[in-house]
Amino acid sequence: MGAPAMVQKRHDLRALLSPPEIATAALFVVLFWQTFGDLAAQWWDNPDAGHGLLLAPICLYLAYRSGAAPEGKANLPLGVTILIAAVALRFVGTLAGELFTMRSSMIAAIVGLTVCWRGWPQVVHWWLPLVVGTLAIPLPAVITNSLAVPLQLVASKIGANLLEWRQVPYRINGNVIDIPGFRLFVAEACSGLRSLTALLSLGVLIGGLWLQRWPTRVLLILLAIPVAVLLNGFRVFLTAFLMYFVDPEFGRGFMHVSEGWLIFVVALIVIGFVGIGLGKLEEAVLRRRARG
Repeated sequence: MGAPAMVQKRHDLRALLSPPEIATAALFVVLFWQTFGDLAAQWWDNPDAGHGLLLAPICLYLAYRSGAAPEGKANLPLGVTILIAAVALRFVGTLAGELFTMRSSMIAAIVGLTVCWRGWPQVVHWWLPLVVGTLAIPLPAVITNSLAVPLQLVASKIGANLLEWRQVPYRINGNVIDIPGFRLFVAEACSGLRSLTALLSLGVLIGGLWLQRWPTRVLLILLAIPVAVLLNGFRVFLTAFLMYFVDPEFGRGFMHVSEGWLIFVVALIVIGFVGIGLGKLEEAVLRRRARG
């Protein structure tokens, strides 16, 4: 980025920091301080929500990197309407004790403040950091619990099919796989929901930063789902295979956790290559349209 562009971006950002905007932001901090504090504590304490520790600073960086929308213009009526709705949502979430609603109201309030400052064009301009910030909010327990069980069963079935392919004797009962002398229990933590959430977030980031068209962005996000499910099923197979042929310790403790991290790194690499492939596809389509 050249020097004139940097100067313009800094000027645009300073335009967002006049005294009224600073006062409004301070009120936002007062209203949502406890909500954000509880969310940050969950990011730190709960491994299933730990991706928020990475997504939150990325969100702020993306907003700074994008700067202010050139066509942005304050829209107080719409912004105040969204803010009122966000505060009402916050109040309802507090009464119901529903954390996801309270945290979603924080995102809604950010949208309302953005519209007050720079209008809806700024929200569109900041779509990527806003989506990333939303993904940093853990899903409600009722949703994660309903997703975890099917994912456990799918991972167990994939692992069992791979064991059969490798001619390893087994017996499967739901999410429990019995192999001679050992029993492998595919727990909720091994359902793949954690890696699925992280891979979907990565798909959004890659799509927003490096892909140019919405169809390929959506396709990348959708492809992250089978990648996460298949690789988690492979992790179940690998654990059982190593327990049977090498050492039962591969099914517990440090070795088991290491297998999970290794499979997750592989999943990240796969999603990265899928993103590169879709980018090449976009370029080819654009070149063909330019010629024709």
